[in-house]
Amino acid sequence: MVAPMANVASLFQLTFFEPFELHAPIGRASALSLPAGRCYPRAMTTHRIANIRNFSIVAHIDHGKSTLADRLIQTTGAVSERDMVEQVLDSMDIERERGITIKAQTVRLEYQANDGETYILNLMDTPGHVDFSYEVSRSLRACEGSLLVVDASQGVEAQTLANVYQALDAGHEIVPVLNKIDLPAAEPDRVKEQIEEVIGLGASDAVLISAKTGVGVGEVLEAIVTRLPPPQGDETAPLKAMLVDSWYDAYLGVVVLVRVIDGTLRKGQKIKMMGADAHYEVDKIGVFRPKMTDVATLTPGEIGYITAQIKQVADTRVGDTITDDKKPCAAPLPGFKPAQPVVFCGLFPADAADFENLRAAIGRLRLNDASFSYEMESSAALGFGFRCGFLGLLHLEIIQERLRREFDLDLIATAPSVVYKIKLTNGEERQLHNPADMPDAVKIDEIQEPWIRATIMTPDEYLGAVLKLCQDRRGAQADLSYVGRRAMAVYDLPLNEVVFDFYDRLKSISKGYASFDYHLTDHRAGDLVKMSILVNSEPVDALSMLVHRSRAEARGRQMCEKLKELIPPHMFQVPIQAAIGAKIIARETVRAFRKDVTAKCYGGDVTRKRKLLEKQKEGKKKMRQFGRVEIPQEAFIAALKMEG
Repeated sequence: MVAPMANVASLFQLTFFEPFELHAPIGRASALSLPAGRCYPRAMTTHRIANIRNFSIVAHIDHGKSTLADRLIQTTGAVSERDMVEQVLDSMDIERERGITIKAQTVRLEYQANDGETYILNLMDTPGHVDFSYEVSRSLRACEGSLLVVDASQGVEAQTLANVYQALDAGHEIVPVLNKIDLPAAEPDRVKEQIEEVIGLGASDAVLISAKTGVGVGEVLEAIVTRLPPPQGDETAPLKAMLVDSWYDAYLGVVVLVRVIDGTLRKGQKIKMMGADAHYEVDKIGVFRPKMTDVATLTPGEIGYITAQIKQVADTRVGDTITDDKKPCAAPLPGFKPAQPVVFCGLFPADAADFENLRAAIGRLRLNDASFSYEMESSAALGFGFRCGFLGLLHLEIIQERLRREFDLDLIATAPSVVYKIKLTNGEERQLHNPADMPDAVKIDEIQEPWIRATIMTPDEYLGAVLKLCQDRRGAQADLSYVGRRAMAVYDLPLNEVVFDFYDRLKSISKGYASFDYHLTDHRAGDLVKMSILVNSEPVDALSMLVHRSRAEARGRQMCEKLKELIPPHMFQVPIQAAIGAKIIARETVRAFRKDVTAKCYGGDVTRKRKLLEKQKEGKKKMRQFGRVEIPQEAFIAALKMEG
């Protein structure tokens, strides 16, 4: 088989000109304003690394991250006008439909600056929703600077704070960017003051832009090259690269996103994943422009992808260090703190025959999403399935939707629950992910539930309703202050009360103006009880949950009322009960279909009609004794989204 000419050329150069490096015509040569395809000494590398900028865009939801990314791509000419679409970096249909970024995306841009130099800009567009903060933290570690995008009409929001603090923790240089200055409600001077007061960043030189119209995008590009630092790295040192992300491609197999710290990554190189102790040979190296484009090498400061016929999903751990197999680096990178799932939920195939398909689909999704975890479980009612961990309810919905769309699976989801710590009377401690696995109450000494520190920012007129919502959810106020005309309430809340419908309720009572961010703080002992749901006298383990004793009766009554609406009528009466242990705390009844068995009786003795009715009654009694109640799939999640 004849090798492609480009590969032969690169092989030739590497074999006979060892002290030199080939700059293939892939944009690198143009970055130095030098003729393509020529060899240059490695001494010139310092000049090239000085012309690289790795940066991310951080902001609250809907403040214009993806739109700004579109304008940067458009201005630098990375995508032709014909191929340009909105949210060009959001590759999933679900991202476009919901208007949110779920996966952090990377693109390499080339920009001719005012100083005449050509710069390589590696942009990472990050999600804004609290459920995907793990994607943000991971992306920030691969960059040296960030653009902080703030809506000039809305100002600083809860997740603006959370994301900028993550960037500062990663040691980033921050460039404030005020977006949407074309809106009539825009108040750039007020928002600049807010950024200085609340975040503590100097905002006098903030860049004013409208990502929608393209105003000020040139100034953003100049700010990136003049105000953000270049990466550091030594090309002569042994290879050290960070595994930033990995995903499965139907044609290429496992694709790994890497950021090179030191050394050079070449095609054909034998590499080692230090954490997983896995060894591979690099097949393909490339960068995103935003389409996948092959390159010959990746050098310090560069972000790109590799493929290496990787078969084992477990070998590509996010945060791992990639090094040369024969000449490894001295010490691995510190890696990332693993994501801690906060919500657990059972996923079962509606058709038991689809179990193996579900196993394969979940395995692939786990590769694409390191914050998603799973383990096998079985249920008396639902058969075999998986207990899955998520970062929040939106994360759960997205995973369910992706399984349905991408793998054509029909799923049943059980009641989401948080992770409880249980102390038993014998001194043993254990974690409880599934309320159905709760030990006998007499063996339990104490149950601890996770608590969060929530930051809520809301216009003043909705503050009363927001505070009432937090009080109703057993919250304790930690702080209340004002940021301009917006109130900032800081509350300690039990995660159990937040995870189901708190965000929906908050948006509802504030007409969409309140913003919300949280982080886990600790576990605290609580008076918690297991509430079981019985349908036709049979417990439905998929709907059992742990609730605070003070709220158990109200929650049980709401659950029964909701299920009464969701469960269709059967040929017999269906009782729905909520119980704590042997005590029934709430009940509703789904009425039976009633067939008029006396319709064929025209007159005659009344005893004939009575006999038919008695016969029907006996039949229904027997049917109820043996009849199975079909609970529709949507009942499981819908039953939990209750007014509270």
